[in-house]
Amino acid sequence: MSYKLIKEDKFSYIEIGEGQPIVVLHGLMGTLSNFDGVLDYFPKKGYKLLVPELPIYSLSLIKTNVKNLAKFVKEFIDHKELENVILLGNSLGGHIALYFTKLYQDRVKALILTGSSGLYENSMGDTYPKRGDYDFIKKKAQDVFYDPEVATKEIVDDVFETVNNRNKVIKTLAIAKSAIRHNMAKDLPNITIPVCLIWGKNDTVTPPEVADEFHELLPNSDLYWIDKCGHAAMMELPDTFNEILDSWFTKRNI
Repeated sequence: MSYKLIKEDKFSYIEIGEGQPIVVLHGLMGTLSNFDGVLDYFPKKGYKLLVPELPIYSLSLIKTNVKNLAKFVKEFIDHKELENVILLGNSLGGHIALYFTKLYQDRVKALILTGSSGLYENSMGDTYPKRGDYDFIKKKAQDVFYDPEVATKEIVDDVFETVNNRNKVIKTLAIAKSAIRHNMAKDLPNITIPVCLIWGKNDTVTPPEVADEFHELLPNSDLYWIDKCGHAAMMELPDTFNEILDSWFTKRNI
């Protein structure tokens, strides 16, 4: 399903539904459409979904890092005059959500992390970026999912375009270095709000042991596994993801 992209000031975002706000944060190679299943489901349950486009490739190189992306999220939340938000992040989006919460925990009601970076991740591997080799990029895109068919031609084309764009490659590497530099291990015990961890058992980017470590370090977290699922659970098995999250909201009265 396609949704109208709203453009206000420096922000481009999707907004759908009314009620408790959930701000959704996409990953480094992710797009807003990765969350179509979530956008279709939760507005019917009394939630307002907001999905901003993160300025990963438009910030100056010196500002291309997790900290400044978290600052952008704060500016977006301020712009929308939101309080008591739920943050939902996949991959880099999860890392940004964690960093935002580290700085502004009083403004966050709950966190949902799926395949989140922040502790450890395998990116494109030592051979990244291998520019010009479409089949190589296709295989890397497929490896993100348990079912390689989820990596549609559109997804592969987007990744291929990114790794063949010199500016985007430089920004991607800057973000990767920033993610390592902004390791959250020491900060996680101080994040005391409810956290829902939903993880693919077959995630090769942020493997299962990463989820276990998040669960151990986050004092108020619940961990749920999805079998036969890779790095982007909300995209690969959206129905299962939504059911788990909906049940967790009920359990935690969120």
